[in-house]
Amino acid sequence: MRAHHRSERTRLRALSSLSSALVAALGLTLPAYAAPPAAAPAQPAAAQPAAKPTPAAAPVATKAQPAAAATSVSVAIPVEKYTLENGLEVVLHEDHRTPVVAVNVWYHVGSKDEPRGKNGFAHLFEHVMFQGSKHVGEDMFFKYLERAGASERNGTTNSDRTNYFETVPANELALVLWLESDRMGWLLDHANDATFTSQRNVVKNERRQNYENAPYGLVPQFLRAALFPESHPYHLLTIGTPEDLDAAHMDDVKAFFRTFYVPNNATLVVAGDIDRNKAKELIQKYFGPIAKGAPPPVATKPDPGDLATEKRLDIEADVELPRVTISWVTPPSFAPGDAELDLVANVLASGKTSRLYKKLVYDLQIAQDVFAFQQSSQLASTFQITATLKKGKSPEQALKLIDAELERLRKAPPTQDEHDRAQAKVLSELVFSMEQVTARANAINNYNQLTGDPGYFPRDVARYEKATAADLQKATADLLPQGRRVIALVTPKAGAPKAGRLVKQSGAATPAAAAKPTTAAPSAAASVQPAVAAPAAPPAGAKPAAGPATDKPAATPAIMKPAGDKPAVDKPAAGPAAPKGG
Repeated sequence: MRAHHRSERTRLRALSSLSSALVAALGLTLPAYAAPPAAAPAQPAAAQPAAKPTPAAAPVATKAQPAAAATSVSVAIPVEKYTLENGLEVVLHEDHRTPVVAVNVWYHVGSKDEPRGKNGFAHLFEHVMFQGSKHVGEDMFFKYLERAGASERNGTTNSDRTNYFETVPANELALVLWLESDRMGWLLDHANDATFTSQRNVVKNERRQNYENAPYGLVPQFLRAALFPESHPYHLLTIGTPEDLDAAHMDDVKAFFRTFYVPNNATLVVAGDIDRNKAKELIQKYFGPIAKGAPPPVATKPDPGDLATEKRLDIEADVELPRVTISWVTPPSFAPGDAELDLVANVLASGKTSRLYKKLVYDLQIAQDVFAFQQSSQLASTFQITATLKKGKSPEQALKLIDAELERLRKAPPTQDEHDRAQAKVLSELVFSMEQVTARANAINNYNQLTGDPGYFPRDVARYEKATAADLQKATADLLPQGRRVIALVTPKAGAPKAGRLVKQSGAATPAAAAKPTTAAPSAAASVQPAVAAPAAPPAGAKPAAGPATDKPAATPAIMKPAGDKPAVDKPAAGPAAPKGG
């Protein structure tokens, strides 16, 4: 499990010169469907549902949108979206080319939604969710998956969402749906103070390892606090602050779970070698009994904050190499300008012929590396340029050189060659990121949360196809102004923390250490779920592996046996009987 602290979203990109043969090879030319294929491969027998979906849960096909340019290749990821009675969104994507299935669950809660004084709770919950639930014993989650031959299983957290994903052989779909549904509906029947305390320590250690004890590790925290005001949902990092984590109690954890980890705040994507009708039966069987919660207080409205001047952060760190980072607040994911800035980043710093790499690294040889990227998020994005300099070189000199290249791009568009290379780069990222069904399932969830349309892929393609060189110039001039940004200059200094310490700050930015979001704390009582009967027995074939899970974040207490009062359910005819305990 890990927390994503960079882009935080799977980027999909495209170009009008996309080869139709290559797209067809990846299965992206299929039209979106409203009915099952005429002939689908036979699937293993599946359990019958506890109840048939109501008419309100009838599926609605999402149709592909045509690409903007006349020469564009028509591409689509076929999806079907419907909603259970308890509010759980379900998206199905059928692809029979490989005998695997990806299950991808997004809870629409990230660090931006944390109540005041609870920074880090979304990330903490990512860890707690793997420690067992009512019918899945302590430390058993990964063991079931390992025994089933899972190729992917993990979770990630960012500012906007928390996701969980597993990719398994197609005949193990029932197992994964059982595991995910049990922790969605009955996590608190298992989680206790020991579980919470152990995972809180894991998160605090992760912060120490990746931030407090890492070279330049606290620079992102200083930047975020300067870019967004104290009241902004993005003011603090996803990893969490030690003060808030130390002050948390088990009652806080329960309230957070009951508020945000409800089916009406989640989307389930099932993609791969599935029979859609049988998949629907299993989804209804395992997720249907989970009670709906109160509408959660999730932030969704775009909010650029109040950055109106240039701010400078002077930072000392016990490192060998100076570093300069420049950041702007930019439009949110999929908003006008977002795609153009992806291409601008490529023109500036992607490849050895890019402007900043050629100037700083190759020609003048004052930098070891230089990067630029548009970090797209739901409420607002950030555009960042970072150059790590050679020993003894001046960050001020590097800043002037970067500004000179930016000013060139503000005044004149990139050359056609630069524009074409940038589009070719995002094309390759699109194609290869969508090659595996695991990534495709996550992309579908990303589209669904940020646009409301899980089949948004062809419209995303069109964003990059229609962006001209003149559009890139305009985006640079309008969205990357010199007078509205944050500059961080890191100077090596022996004896300073290697993660960095902020020694001087211009403007009115609030120091990150004292920052807290101002989101109102949710009422635990208002969102408590009533007790319901759980479909508790694991599907056949869910025999755990003998050894511990290799990707667990930390050691856990002794394995506990699942509850003995779980009702019997139908099991798919695959594999030997599951064990009765841990």
